[in-house]
Amino acid sequence: MIAAQDLRKEYGEFVAVEGSTFSVEEGEVFGIVGPNGAGKTTTLKMLAGLLDPTAGTAQVAGYDTSETEMRKHLGFLPEESPLYEEMTATSYLRFFADLYDVPDGVAETRITETLDKLDLEHRERQLGDMSKGMKRKVAITRSLVNDPDVLIYDEPASGLDPLTTNYIIQFTEELAAEGKTIVFSAHNLFHVESICDRVAIMNDGEIVARGDLDELQQAHGETTYHVYTTVEVADSVRENGRYRRTVESMSEVEETRTLAQEADGEVVDIRTEESSLEEVFLNVADPGSRSEG
Repeated sequence: MIAAQDLRKEYGEFVAVEGSTFSVEEGEVFGIVGPNGAGKTTTLKMLAGLLDPTAGTAQVAGYDTSETEMRKHLGFLPEESPLYEEMTATSYLRFFADLYDVPDGVAETRITETLDKLDLEHRERQLGDMSKGMKRKVAITRSLVNDPDVLIYDEPASGLDPLTTNYIIQFTEELAAEGKTIVFSAHNLFHVESICDRVAIMNDGEIVARGDLDELQQAHGETTYHVYTTVEVADSVRENGRYRRTVESMSEVEETRTLAQEADGEVVDIRTEESSLEEVFLNVADPGSRSEG
């Protein structure tokens, strides 16, 4: 559904994105994360056809991103999404439905159902009088008014209150369940971890790691074992009537078992703790000093 091959974007001597290659399958949720200046926004804009790559190619829904036909299959949500502030939410969305030649009846149903799912009230209020969260819901509805196959969202919940953020994240999950192909960036790695099938980590314009969460954890994370024994062993602490020793390898788990047996005790529980996406991210991405995405 999305294929990027050796994408590169230069601004004079500055290379914003270098050699990005990845693909996103139909119905997949693909996250792009990285520190400020990593090249996330530039990558998303190239996928959306808003920036021409200096080199490399990108296809969305079978079309080159330079083709006008591609945009009929795409819904794009930029991080900053200015709206026509003197229009109401419904008139604004009807305007965009007309641009996509969506029949009036279909547009009304689609707009109403989407705004209902996003729990947006005061739909006849002028956009200039709406909160940031309300405007974001309108912008998301705009990205769906043409019923696209592919959605590209840049920080969909950026700067929103927790309740609005939750609505948007849940709605993104619903879109994925409906079979939409979604690519998005987010600074909140908990959200990325909760809904993404695969993730690419960018830094200094390059993809430095990619894969599903298990693959990333195995390649760049750490596994910690909490071994509980009935007797005190070396480096253990007392906890709830038993002893806990924290180790980082299975050989140390077996060593703990041996130490417990030698002290006339036994291992009664072993709990595994794996790195979160945030911990993996910190292991592979060193936040740089650039300020542009």
